[in-house]
Amino acid sequence: MRRLAHFFTPRILPLTLTFILCCSSLFAIFLTHSISFLPLFVIFLFLTLVGLHDILQEEHSVLRNYPITAHLRFILEEIRPELRQYFMEDETHGFPFSRDKRAIVYQRAKLEPDKRPFGTQLNVYDEGYEWMMHSLSPSTINHHDFRILVGGETTTKPYEASLFNISAMSFGALSANAIRALNAGAKAGHFAHNTGEGGYTPYHHEHGGDIIWEIGSGYFGCRHLDGKFDPEKFAAQSINNQIKMIELKLSQGAKPGHGGLLPGSKVTAEIASIRGVAVGKDCVSPAAHTAFTTPLELVEFIEELRKLSGRKPVGFKLCIGKPEEFFSICKAMLDTGLYPDFITIDGKEGGTGSAPLEFMDHIGMPLREGLTFVHNSLIGIGLRDKIRLAVAGKIITAFDIARAMALGADWCNSARGFMFSLGCIQSLKCHTDHCPTGIATQDPARMQALVIPNKAQRVFHYHLETMKSLAELTAAAGYDHPRQLKLSDFYRRINEREIASLRELYPQPQKNSFHSETIEQRFYQDWRAARPDRFHS
Repeated sequence: MRRLAHFFTPRILPLTLTFILCCSSLFAIFLTHSISFLPLFVIFLFLTLVGLHDILQEEHSVLRNYPITAHLRFILEEIRPELRQYFMEDETHGFPFSRDKRAIVYQRAKLEPDKRPFGTQLNVYDEGYEWMMHSLSPSTINHHDFRILVGGETTTKPYEASLFNISAMSFGALSANAIRALNAGAKAGHFAHNTGEGGYTPYHHEHGGDIIWEIGSGYFGCRHLDGKFDPEKFAAQSINNQIKMIELKLSQGAKPGHGGLLPGSKVTAEIASIRGVAVGKDCVSPAAHTAFTTPLELVEFIEELRKLSGRKPVGFKLCIGKPEEFFSICKAMLDTGLYPDFITIDGKEGGTGSAPLEFMDHIGMPLREGLTFVHNSLIGIGLRDKIRLAVAGKIITAFDIARAMALGADWCNSARGFMFSLGCIQSLKCHTDHCPTGIATQDPARMQALVIPNKAQRVFHYHLETMKSLAELTAAAGYDHPRQLKLSDFYRRINEREIASLRELYPQPQKNSFHSETIEQRFYQDWRAARPDRFHS
């Protein structure tokens, strides 16, 4: 009965109706012995065959979930030039962004040509337009597998990370098939897959791709029943060889200081078992951690995680808020000699399945400012060479990666880009459990539309082609590795008549300058107010 009811759901109903009408018109022909119903029979037979093909094909998740009707979307895409003004609005600078970048991801994921005729479609005289300076003596790079070693003095199991990895997205927010496809793609391309704070699950384990286990304030997968951190559960899980690094999440770019919520409608028995929460109840990640309350306790907790994991690389992720609070962490590092192996800066422009409007739009520091602030702070205290920096926040193309590395990043993470490679169409249904592509849902019927082998290959190809493009950009600038890119290689248009290099816009302090009277005025007040024994001044 359940399978029969499936054919009368709104998603499948058009196919069911066309099949019924096809049979009815055929019956009418035999009943009346007239061919007047033949055109209707042919039309409905054609639509029925189209619908059956939609369900059986493995390329397009939307067609598998919405047979027949989803073809309207592809028809609209065919007339994209006429609709461009409606789909290509950029949230920050007013020039084409989301639609164009999504198209690039689709093309690379499907191994389609990503070349474009008729030059740039951006207005190069618009405020905010950016470009990279090329060299008249380009280098030759014969590989694209750029990597960075994370962990050294403090670890016995350092990890050689790709410069481009999958950012944090939890099982629960994403479907099991989406997690499987992402991890299978990461395995094929030898890059890392961040679990998100929802925990390390059997779906992350299934294909064996490298894992960054994110621990949030809910301590999912390593918690007591009361929600407090459980060191024994953490140790038992973290020694898994597939888990390469541990990331402690302090805050999230899309809603810093707010905490997280997985709606009860998505908390199945399986998710409840994995996370250690109640079935069908809203799963809340508190805004603040309970395992530590001061910067000193934070760095000590990081050291505890490092020891419990067998001395794997451990870092923390945050969206930068009050500068003095990050300076407090810096002072705690200096006082104790304990510091993370890496810090992930999550830009406030980062995405999430659901967040309050004010938090998404007006809370937290954007990626570029957050990255340069952390980079400059570590230079100022003399620890930049000991701590790696990762970034996330609308990193999609090779140019995004190159610019971030010039600003100080050691590697980049992307959630949005890899979502696009899975087939995300930005339907904005993430929080409703009605995702049309089977990505952000726990509905088994919707989830089955995402065919794992097909989407895993797209994830792999998107990463591969983006890294190839990064190699081409690096070579065009005359370098051998993206880490050689400098702030002076990038320029931004300030207005119609003025431009400035990123070196002018984001000046760097002298090494160890925070330890002396030479500390710059822009850092002085916050540095002076910071205390290692508390976050708030």
